[in-house]
This record gives sequence, C-alpha cells and structure tokens, in this order.
Amino acid sequence: MKNILLACSSGMSTSLLVKKMQDIAKERGIEAEIWAVSQDKAEIYMEKADVLLLGPQMRFMKRKFSKKADELGVPIDSIDPVAYGRVDGAAVLDKALDLIGKKPL
Repeated sequence: MKNILLACSSGMSTSLLVKKMQDIAKERGIEAEIWAVSQDKAEIYMEKADVLLLGPQMRFMKRKFSKKADELGVPIDSIDPVAYGRVDGAAVLDKALDLIGKKPL
C-alpha cells in the first residue's frame, strides 16, 4: 500500500487531482491511499505518508517541511505546475511513485 499525501493552501484545490490519481492507480492495479490536506495539517499527516507532494503554490514551503520529512524518511517535492494545472493524475502519480522508489531503506 502506497500512502501519498498532497498538501495545498487550503486542502481543497487538490481534490480533483487526488480523484484523478486514485482513478489512475486503480486502473493500474496499484494499492494506494491518496489524500490532500491543508498546509497547516501536512506535518501531522506526514507521519502516515510514504511521500509528500506540495501544490505548486506552496513550493516555497518545502524547506519548512523538510526537517520533519527527513526525520520520518518521507520524500518531499512540489508538484509540477503544468501537471497540476492540467490535473494530470498520471504524471503526479508517477512522480509520487518515483519518489517512493528512491526512499532510503
């Protein structure tokens, strides 16, 4: 089971992207829990996540979340603005899975 956490300013703007990612994961036979939270809840939910992807509007907050992410061994990156704007669930899912695959053991 892959646990993919997305964080955005309010937790609402990524809901359509989450749905698209869930649909793609299901089509590919990938067991994944994919959910979005607002920036103020990201550190709490990071403990349950295998990866944290920040909405493009939050990429400046990567440094803020990096310390906790490093402690937990959770890869963190921002979502590509083009993929985000196009609501490209496949591209964002692929990025998340790639980051999970690069986690140190």
